[in-house]
Amino acid sequence: MDLRIIEAAAFEKIKQNIKALLEKLNQLERSQKSKEWLDNQDVCVMLDVSLRTLQTYRDKRIIPYTRIRNKCYYKKEDIEQLINKSKVSR
Repeated sequence: MDLRIIEAAAFEKIKQNIKALLEKLNQLERSQKSKEWLDNQDVCVMLDVSLRTLQTYRDKRIIPYTRIRNKCYYKKEDIEQLINKSKVSR
């Protein structure tokens, strides 16, 4: 095993950098939770539509989506926005 000795000040600086990095990661994780992604089944349940209807929505560009390895994903906020936009006031 190779043993290295560093100055106490350098060690403290490394610890501070690690703490700052961990805090940034935690902030990023918190911000990403609001950007939850849904798959086809989740969206079909939310909208109460069939897979075919969901396909039509994609084809007509009613719903934005992202395709990863032939699987479609939707931002939860986009689906909620569509629901709110489609509401009929009485």
